Amino acid sequence: MAPRDMDDIVIPESLPMLPVRDVVVFPFMILPLFVGRESSIRAVNEALAKDRLIFLASQKEIREDNPEPEGIYQTGTVAMIMRMRKLADGRVKILAQGIAKARIKVTDQSSPFFKVQIERLEEEFSPERKPHEETLMKGVKEQLEKIINLGKMLSPDILIVVDEITEPGRLADLITSNLGLKVSESQDILETVDGFDRLQKVSNILAKELEILNVQAKVRGQQGPAANNDPQKGQREQYLREQMRAIKNELGENDPKADEMNEIRERIENGNMTEEVRSEANKQLARLERMHPDASEASIIRTYLDWLADLPWTLSSNDKLDLGEAKRILDEDHFDLEKVKDRILEFLAVRKLKNSNKGPILCLQGPPGVGKTSLGKSVARSMGREFVRISLGGVHDEAEIRGHRRTYVGAMPGRIIQALKQAKTNNPVILLDEIDKLGQDYKGDPSSALLEVLDPEQNFSFRDHYLNLAFDLSKVLFIATSNVIDNVPGPLRDRMEVINLAGYTEEDKMKIARQYVIKEQVEENGITTEQVEFTEDGLRKIISEYTREAGLRNLKRLVGTCCRKVAKDVASWDGTKPFAKVTVTPSIVETFLGPPRFQANDI
Repeated sequence: MAPRDMDDIVIPESLPMLPVRDVVVFPFMILPLFVGRESSIRAVNEALAKDRLIFLASQKEIREDNPEPEGIYQTGTVAMIMRMRKLADGRVKILAQGIAKARIKVTDQSSPFFKVQIERLEEEFSPERKPHEETLMKGVKEQLEKIINLGKMLSPDILIVVDEITEPGRLADLITSNLGLKVSESQDILETVDGFDRLQKVSNILAKELEILNVQAKVRGQQGPAANNDPQKGQREQYLREQMRAIKNELGENDPKADEMNEIRERIENGNMTEEVRSEANKQLARLERMHPDASEASIIRTYLDWLADLPWTLSSNDKLDLGEAKRILDEDHFDLEKVKDRILEFLAVRKLKNSNKGPILCLQGPPGVGKTSLGKSVARSMGREFVRISLGGVHDEAEIRGHRRTYVGAMPGRIIQALKQAKTNNPVILLDEIDKLGQDYKGDPSSALLEVLDPEQNFSFRDHYLNLAFDLSKVLFIATSNVIDNVPGPLRDRMEVINLAGYTEEDKMKIARQYVIKEQVEENGITTEQVEFTEDGLRKIISEYTREAGLRNLKRLVGTCCRKVAKDVASWDGTKPFAKVTVTPSIVETFLGPPRFQANDI
């Protein structure tokens, strides 16, 4: 047994060392230790053969079986081995009592066991306590009592023991050894020599522990005011969530649902939502957390929250309303169409001067292939906005515009909201293509649903049936296209300003082919202008005798056919002699395209 007065024990400068895992030993602490490593058993035997003294120091990494000197904390505790018993599995069980703190000066050997030279860490002790020490000790004892009353698993006898302690340092050591802290936290207190400083650190740890226990007690309704009236509710809930997560991690019970909920919560907090939307999202998230993850409604709510998080509620792109740049882009993309270009420039000029989102909805009306869709793309490019095309041909369900009600699995928002998600901004250019081909049946009238979408006086609070939240569409620039404007219902036609795009003459097609079509088709078919050349007569023959359309689609196809014929020759070329450029003359046109389909003088 150890002598009653620890100060009477003479501690030699050199002692065998026993590295311990997952525990920090303090002076006056008595604890059992199981020793299984061969080197550690030799250290115990060395101590028992001499004065029963051994130096106990904690490992930095508990999983390390053979720690190096660098993997062991330098500050530890000199302990006396009070009992030793050999176990059947070859291990040794010892009962050790801490005597004094010490620090390693030199490691003499690490094999066959650790042997170190140490220096004792003396702590000054005054029999007369100072007022601030008295106050701190009293406060710590009160904190400890409250923690035990709130359910902390500590021995009740500890309150009797601490009442008899008069030294701040020893009080700090006793409480720390019973709190079950992490090794790094306990080691920090062990390494603090001044007793008052140690007790101050312990007081801070007890304060955090007390706050967490208070939150748990309030959640269980055991004490204090209702949690809903707590101004620090959010912070305390976070404490509780972190504690629950830590407990599950320790038990190896990671909850995928909790991780998913945290991810959704983070997306809601960091999203670009309005306050109304964020409030609804948090409400739905609270419902989702209470549901079983396999419930059918849970998947509906998860999908709904994904839509709320992904939509650009407040995210806008900056407009570039430079009329000179806009004219250059329109001229670069389109030949002629001067009246149409002027009307688009006027539209942009009013936007620039008035700085208003309200304005007429443009409807580009004309035959197929005259460039209606590409004009919409050019407007978006000239304004620096995102461009999204919505094809309305054959749409006959009102839910395609307003969205499906969120009452069944598979419900989705309407095409307008889907386009905004795709654009990732709330002010894109949306092209409503083929608006004259909207259908109508027992599922509703989609053209009537478009009335609200295209009305600047109403669309600032458009409500999709799926979202059931107001979305501001007033910043969106809608452009519609139509082949026959008479097929568009009257109320919808009244919402739009119609711009007619007439078909192209033969001379227009010649110029467009030279400036745009030939370059485009040559590049698309993998050849170069060094390998093919279209003569004036050959190109005119294609236009006059093989096409009879207002637009350019057939012309592009036929020029592309000629380019593919040349591409076939280029691909078959063996490279033994220079490739002879193919000149597309009227006779070559007939070879490539077959007999003419029309007479040149047909009207």
